Amino acid sequence: MSGVPFHYVDLRTFCYTTEDEKRVESALRTYLPEEYDIEQQVTTGHHGDRIVVLSARLENADDVRHVLDKLVDLPDYDAFLDELDDRVSEDCSLYLTLDKQAAFRGEIRQGDGITLRAKVEAYPAKREAAVENAREAFEAARD
Repeated sequence: MSGVPFHYVDLRTFCYTTEDEKRVESALRTYLPEEYDIEQQVTTGHHGDRIVVLSARLENADDVRHVLDKLVDLPDYDAFLDELDDRVSEDCSLYLTLDKQAAFRGEIRQGDGITLRAKVEAYPAKREAAVENAREAFEAARD
């Protein structure tokens, strides 16, 4: 598959004061191509605590394909494919949350801590077309 039907993939996680920033970055890098730039934004939580938002946007087809190839390793990949209809919004965005602790250990699992948002190409921009394009891309990634 030369192209991938995604405009981009955004990955984002938060590093709270109780966490080691290098470890959280390492968890996010589990899904990223080697040496990929991660943006950092420092913000303040409700109680005045420091929170670092770590994020990366992948727009290049090879980089997006790298993320797709990682998601193929989900232990519940077939269930994920079955849920695509529920995971794609009306604006053709695919949402998935990934386990940050597992990612730090190098494991690919659904869970909490890392948010993935992928903008699916669909012409016309209809949710049904986006679901079908995403399904085809994920099935091709598995093959």
